[in-house]
Amino acid sequence: MPSNNRSAAGQRRIMQAIKSKDTKPELRVRRLLHRLGYRFRIHLKDLPGKPDVAFTRRRKAVLIHGCFWHGHQAKGCTDGGRPRSNTGYWNPKLDRNAERDRANVEALQAKGWDVLTIWACETDDENALRGRLVNFLGQPVAKIAERSSEG
Repeated sequence: MPSNNRSAAGQRRIMQAIKSKDTKPELRVRRLLHRLGYRFRIHLKDLPGKPDVAFTRRRKAVLIHGCFWHGHQAKGCTDGGRPRSNTGYWNPKLDRNAERDRANVEALQAKGWDVLTIWACETDDENALRGRLVNFLGQPVAKIAERSSEG
């Protein structure tokens, strides 16, 4: 019995240590956006769900979701599966996370914001990520200003 308690306690410590802000995928996206010339705000408290990255003038928000915690179901994602043990705890918890995500996106859209969700597993391919971000955001303001002053 004691070994089970230690195991559960050890697992609990691991799960509690997982950050909700400034995660590796979030930092990858923010660094790339900054290198591309975009300027943005992070974790705006006055917006539904406190988006990871917000472009207030453009009214665009980027949500960066951890595959496990937010239930990524894509075919190639290795982290999005659900635990097979303690399903009575995990399934309702992960279902609530997914429902909260949907509600936050709907609330942002109702306020006139466009929303892009990026999954943690999608941050590994920087070229693909760059393409999605530029397609969603358009050119950075600094790049547009450079072009207009050159002409």
